Amino acid sequence: PVHWMTSRDLGKTWTDPQPVPPLGRVKQGNSPTEEGVCDVVPEWHPLTKSVLAMGHNVFYSGPKFSADQPPRWPIYAVWRDGKWGPRRKLEWPDPRGAYIYSNNCGQRVVLPNGDIQMSFTFGATKGEARAVAGVICGFDGETLTVKQVGEPITNAKGRGRLEPSVTQCQGRFFLTIRAEDSRGYVCASDDGLKWTPKQPWAWDDGTPLELSTTQQHWLTHSDALFLVYTRKAASNANVIRWRSPLWVAQVDPRTLRLRRATERVVLPLVGDGVNDPDRVAIMGNFHTTNV
Repeated sequence: PVHWMTSRDLGKTWTDPQPVPPLGRVKQGNSPTEEGVCDVVPEWHPLTKSVLAMGHNVFYSGPKFSADQPPRWPIYAVWRDGKWGPRRKLEWPDPRGAYIYSNNCGQRVVLPNGDIQMSFTFGATKGEARAVAGVICGFDGETLTVKQVGEPITNAKGRGRLEPSVTQCQGRFFLTIRAEDSRGYVCASDDGLKWTPKQPWAWDDGTPLELSTTQQHWLTHSDALFLVYTRKAASNANVIRWRSPLWVAQVDPRTLRLRRATERVVLPLVGDGVNDPDRVAIMGNFHTTNV
């Protein structure tokens, strides 16, 4: 089950992990199948003084991941006044998300009025390549509701568009998207619903990055915008999906390209994936937070 812990010294020390009761596993009738929750992202909501922890449902048969996943959707719980509220489903009765809709692992933005700007990856059937769209939700400290869903962004390769993340920098929204064509994609928007045409992440000279099928996340500062990501390099050829190390580079907000001269390793590769497999850092799924 999902666990949580807290830190009062910027992550130097942590409390012991404790289960989040509403985000545990739930038996499905008399079958061995259980509904769990994965890809949970907790974020502070200032207006309601609460933490919104949102992931999506996932199904297990006994101890193993179920190969036949039923329809899936966002699951969330709210921490406020020192305790967790109930397990809730984010409702979106749109046929485009009949099989799956999710904000899994996604960054989101709290707007001045308390609404939440986020994004969905969604598909109507199991084999359909998923699309991505910007989403605005209302949140009153207890219930999250979908208010608007923007234009779809599509790609037919593999499972389509996955794990989108939104940020806002200097009044503009930015969206980064995981894909399955050795690329990741970026768009920009003034309202978080209508986006510029998708373009692959590339260096400032136009050379695209090879990203395999991994996520990217924003590192947002008042002065500048950065991207944290994994990519193919000579040093990580033996690491599955090149998922380590984590790099960071500054984004040019005008061209939506990465400034190559700014690239730095922020979480290093340990080992090489072959000669010292016990020490290799297999990353890939990660998150950033503002403190």
